[in-house]
Amino acid sequence: MAQDSGRQIYDQLCSSCHGAELKGGTGSSFLDGEWKYGSERSEIVSNITDGILDQGMPAFGNSLSEEEISNVVDFIRQVEEEGAIADTAPSDTLQTLDYEIKVETFAEGLEIPWAIDFINERLALITERPGRLRLVINGKLIEEPVSGTPEVLHEGQGGLLDVTADANFTENGWIYLSYSHAVEAANRDTLAMTRILRGRINDNQWVDQQVLFEAEHDKYISTRHHYGSRIVFDDQGYLYFSIGDRGQRPNAQVLSRPNGKIHRINPDGSVPEDNPFVNHENALPTIYSFGHRNPQGLAVHPVTDDVWDAEHGPRGGDELNLVKPGNNYGWPEITYGIHYDGRVMTREREKEGLQQPNFYWRPSIAISGIAFYDKDMFPYWKNRLLVGALAYQEVRLLNIKDNRVLHEEVILKDHGRVREAVPGPDGAIYVVLNEPGKVVKITKVKESIQ
Repeated sequence: MAQDSGRQIYDQLCSSCHGAELKGGTGSSFLDGEWKYGSERSEIVSNITDGILDQGMPAFGNSLSEEEISNVVDFIRQVEEEGAIADTAPSDTLQTLDYEIKVETFAEGLEIPWAIDFINERLALITERPGRLRLVINGKLIEEPVSGTPEVLHEGQGGLLDVTADANFTENGWIYLSYSHAVEAANRDTLAMTRILRGRINDNQWVDQQVLFEAEHDKYISTRHHYGSRIVFDDQGYLYFSIGDRGQRPNAQVLSRPNGKIHRINPDGSVPEDNPFVNHENALPTIYSFGHRNPQGLAVHPVTDDVWDAEHGPRGGDELNLVKPGNNYGWPEITYGIHYDGRVMTREREKEGLQQPNFYWRPSIAISGIAFYDKDMFPYWKNRLLVGALAYQEVRLLNIKDNRVLHEEVILKDHGRVREAVPGPDGAIYVVLNEPGKVVKITKVKESIQ
């Protein structure tokens, strides 16, 4: 009976972060033998009771009794010790509605890879969150990382995050990075914020570095999560980047703060004259839209040139938004999510002047990177949106028409925690997996029999 109670509580309060099968999601796995904050029963009970707040783990001591917490621990221990949930190897050949596809390894032996971008069919760039920029040349991962890249704060969700090559890379050689940049406060706390810069690679060295965006240091924050950090360019050459709320929810509504925003700049870091808040007093001129929680996905539609963002909700309420200049997307005034411990965050889901998401997920899939498919290998998928799901270890494919999601299909599952899925220049789809630290390549075997 206690085990049944533990299972029920786990499903209700824990599975959205640690996975329905305890394999991990936004939270850690309980099946890999790694207990970062202590494996003794008393330590696990303490972590559930008091939380690990700087890692986003809430405290449940006020919402669960000692007996209920004990039952949850009993359930976790039983699954771990008896191997009640099998960890089977995923298939390398999969069937989707339109195609039979093949999954093969493109690069492996990576440590928490976060992003991939292609210069051309021969050369790819991969970031590792601890602070390394890696090259893949002719399908081979170069052992030595690029030297001289900026120092990052690798704590919590911070580190070296997105990488994007300039559309005119063959002429100018620019490569753009986002990362968690740290400063030390007078009280010795380490404060950080998302920083954007560009540079070039010469003989495997990072050179010609230019800082494009750095917030005033009094706006930096000590929490370790919600950096956002995705970078995209539209067809007009504007650079968009995201910064999450950094765990400070009200700041998403404050225009003098950089966090909880989508920003737009020129490739050299200057501010476009038609940005929506250029002439507003006490507003950062780089802000393009606001009221965002943690937008870890940005994508530009290949036909309309519209900018879309995907952002983590709390427990539930992951969102897909069409981003328009000056719009307020509501966080934290409205949301379809709740607190991680089950408490109501707000009863408001709509308010005048606040934008509704074009699509949302409840429960949360821990949405990550997004990209529109614009190549030729999968013609039926042209202009459809690839969506990564960390918690569910999935790549989803969304059919969007007139800014509405008409259909959603899972095309890859259980190969690992998906940080992003992007089309490569050869038309294949490349999927970055935080765990097990690799990039896999999806190619077409044949069309499905209709």
